Amino acid sequence: MPVSQVPSQPTDSNSRGANDVTPIVALKELVARLHREQNKIQDLLSSLGFALRSFNNLNQFLELIPLMATRVTDADGSALFLYKPNGQVRLEQLHWQDSRQRKNIRKALETASSQIKFLPNSNDAPTSNSTGILDDQMHRYLGPNMQIFGTAILVKHHERGWLYVLSSDPEYSWTETRQKLVRLVADQTAVAIENDELAVELRKKERLDQELEIGAEIQRRLLPRQCPSIPSITIAARCKPANRVGGDYYDFIPTNHNQMQSTIPEDGDSGRWAFVIGDVMGKGVPAGLIMTMMRGMLRGEVLHSHTPANILQNLNRVMYADLENSHRFVTLFYSEYDPHTRTLHYSNAAHNPPLWWHASTKNVTRLDTLGMLIGLDVQSQYEDARAQLEPGDTIIYYTDGLTDAAAASGDRFDEENLIAHFSVACRYCSSPQEILDYLFDQVHDFIGADKQNTDDMTLVVLQVS
Repeated sequence: MPVSQVPSQPTDSNSRGANDVTPIVALKELVARLHREQNKIQDLLSSLGFALRSFNNLNQFLELIPLMATRVTDADGSALFLYKPNGQVRLEQLHWQDSRQRKNIRKALETASSQIKFLPNSNDAPTSNSTGILDDQMHRYLGPNMQIFGTAILVKHHERGWLYVLSSDPEYSWTETRQKLVRLVADQTAVAIENDELAVELRKKERLDQELEIGAEIQRRLLPRQCPSIPSITIAARCKPANRVGGDYYDFIPTNHNQMQSTIPEDGDSGRWAFVIGDVMGKGVPAGLIMTMMRGMLRGEVLHSHTPANILQNLNRVMYADLENSHRFVTLFYSEYDPHTRTLHYSNAAHNPPLWWHASTKNVTRLDTLGMLIGLDVQSQYEDARAQLEPGDTIIYYTDGLTDAAAASGDRFDEENLIAHFSVACRYCSSPQEILDYLFDQVHDFIGADKQNTDDMTLVVLQVS
C-alpha cells in the first residue's frame, strides 16, 4: 500500500502548479489590455484636444472625427452625419479603411441619409426615433452583413447629428469600452460645433458693435457740438443716451439762410433761433434712425418762416406714413427765440413741457400747448403760444429720461423733484452750465452710483442774461 501511493504525489504537485500559473497569466493579460485601452484613451484625448486648440476651421476638425472613431474602436470605418439648416441629414465626413470600397460605401450612406429629414432641436425628432430611422436606412443600403453602431451628437441637449462606427466583421463586438470611446469622440465633436457657433456669433456681435459705434458717432455729430452764442441768453446742453444710439434729440437751428451757412455762429448774430427738444418712443438703433430722419425734415421746415404750430403740423404730415409703418411716435417741443424782444414763441407736440423759472417771483411755470404726438394722427392740429422773458429768467428743456429715472426702491424722480431742484439751482448756481451739472448730479444720486440709467437723458438750460 505505501508503494502504490508514491507515484501519486508528483501528479498532485503538477496539477496545483498548473492551476496557480493560469490565473496569473490571465491577470497579466487583463492588466496589459487595460493599460493599452488607457493609453488609447489618453492618446485620443490628447489628439482631440490638440485639434480643438489648433484648428480655426470647423471642417478641418470634422475631417479627423471618423478617422479617430475608426482607430479607437478597431472598426472598418466611421461616418459623421450632421443636420443641414433645413433639417436634411447630410453625410459630413466618411473614413473607410479599404479604399476600393470607399466609393460604394459613400454612395450608400448618402442615399440612406437623403431619405431622411428632421427639424433640428424640435420635439418631433427625439434622439431615439431619429437615430433608429437612420439605422434602418443604413441597413437597407449597406446590406445586412454590415454592423452599425451609432451615437447622437448633442449640443446643449439638442440633437445635431450622429457618429457611426461600421464593421463588416461578423465577430466584431460593440463592447462597453468602444461605446465610451465613441461617445467621447462624439462629445468632442459637439464641443467643436458649439465653439464654432459661438465664434460665429462673436464675429456677428463684433460687426454689430462696429456698426453701432459708427451709428453713435454719426448721431453725436448730428447733435450740436457746441451751444451757439446768442445775444441776451446763455445756453448749456447735454445728452446722455442709455445705449450708444439713442432716441433723444435737441437742436439749435438758425431760422434764416445766412445763419445756417455758418457752422459756428458769430457773437452778436441777432436773428431768430429755434430751440428744439424731442424724444422718439423707444431706444436704440430704430429710435436713432427716426431721430436722424426727423432732424433733416425739421431743419428744412424751419427755413420756410412758418409759425411753430405750422412747423409741427407740416412735420407731422410729412413723417406720418413712416412713423405709422414703424409703429413709433415722436414727442417734440419747438420754440423760437427773438433776441431783440426776448420773446420765446413755441408749440408743443405732447413733449414734457419745459420749466420756466421767473427771476422776479422765484416761482416755476410750464411752457405748454395742446397738441398730439407726431405720427399719431395725420390731421393733428397744434397751438402757438409765446413767453416774454426777463433778465435772470431760466428755462430748462428736458426729456422724460430725467423724470422717469428710477431708484433701487422703484420710486421715480418725477417732475416735482425736478422742479424743486431746479428752483434751488436757479437761486444758487451762477451759470446755465452749473445748473445743468447740478440737476444731473441730483438725478444720478437719486438713481444710485452703481445703477445705470435705462432711458436717454437730455437737458438744455437757457438763461436770460
